Amino acid sequence: MFNHHFSCLTGDIKKSIFLVCLAVAVVGVSYGSLAIAYGFPLWLPIVLSVSVLAGASEFTFIGIVASGGNPLAAAAAGLLVNARHLPFGVAVRDLVGKRMARFFGCHIMNDESVAFGMSQPTPEQRKAAYWLCGIGVALFWPLGTIIGSTVGKFIPAPTSIGLDAVFPTILLAMVIPAFRNKTSLIRASSGAAISLATVPFIPVGLPVLLSLLGLLVRKK
Repeated sequence: MFNHHFSCLTGDIKKSIFLVCLAVAVVGVSYGSLAIAYGFPLWLPIVLSVSVLAGASEFTFIGIVASGGNPLAAAAAGLLVNARHLPFGVAVRDLVGKRMARFFGCHIMNDESVAFGMSQPTPEQRKAAYWLCGIGVALFWPLGTIIGSTVGKFIPAPTSIGLDAVFPTILLAMVIPAFRNKTSLIRASSGAAISLATVPFIPVGLPVLLSLLGLLVRKK
């Protein structure tokens, strides 16, 4: 039954999805170990990994609270970081399913599932890739978090390992082929420059949103 739903996907796509989900698990290990190192109870990162299922906002939340910030402010910052899910929702409205399935389909909406879903050539493949990647992330992220939370107390300095840098590196590797298009390269570079220039002056999460202004840049 499971194979039937995803049989339209090529082996290369399935392999790529698996590798990305594996990378998500690795970052989950970093997240879980950091949460424990910051003094959070074991259950908190695990519950967040299942219910929130959004790595960037979860990292933001534990970072702000660990530095003495108000939990409500940390939650608000996490929501701000995930504001990109609003345009995501518009883009994948045909992929998330109908009726009751739509609730879970929206829950598994993330950078990875949207990227794989929107990059496929046919509607059937787009939906299959979206769901396969989304389900994979929904399983691998909590699994990595559980492992990290369990072994976190044995790691003296989790940040020194650099596990949190693995996933952004993989995402960058995925989009690099698109830079062969000069317009895409110009817009991506402009968005990155805007984001980096505003980091010291505005709250966490906003620089990412402002990077969307790079889409307005046109090739001369």
